[in-house]
Amino acid sequence: MSAAVSINSHRFSEARLAEIAELVKRYPGAQSALMPVLYMAQEDFGYLSMDVQQHVADVLGLRLMQVREVVTFYTMFREKPCGTYLLEVCTNAGCMLNGANELVAHMCETLGIKVGETTDDGLFTVAEVECAGACGGAPVVQVNHTYHEKVTPETMDALITQMRADGGAV
Repeated sequence: MSAAVSINSHRFSEARLAEIAELVKRYPGAQSALMPVLYMAQEDFGYLSMDVQQHVADVLGLRLMQVREVVTFYTMFREKPCGTYLLEVCTNAGCMLNGANELVAHMCETLGIKVGETTDDGLFTVAEVECAGACGGAPVVQVNHTYHEKVTPETMDALITQMRADGGAV
């Protein structure tokens, strides 16, 4: 593993680098630690800009393309900033059949944005995800790391109202 290089202030802390070094020891090679390190980077920097992806590649001794292949394949990795509340709606078959598409349209209309956009106040980003893995509770909306099942336009409105009242406190 190579030493960290500062890239436009996107640099892992020494403590995080030590955590990554310990993580890499558990795998046959640094590339095997890529996904957990990407999660760490997203947690530390908010999203995985090209600079952050290059930093991850440098820290793990990988090529940028190896990092890009993973970042662009998985929907849980974000390449641009998102709102304080990331509203991820499952639009796979089970959720779609239970009103997910209508729910997405309602959310976008209510917030005045399109899928993938963030509200002007920086509070909300709406995203569609392929599968939330909670088909029994369809439609499912994940707000940051919390699942909400059997969501209706009315329950979503109540959630949005509560999140606005919280003023962005997660």
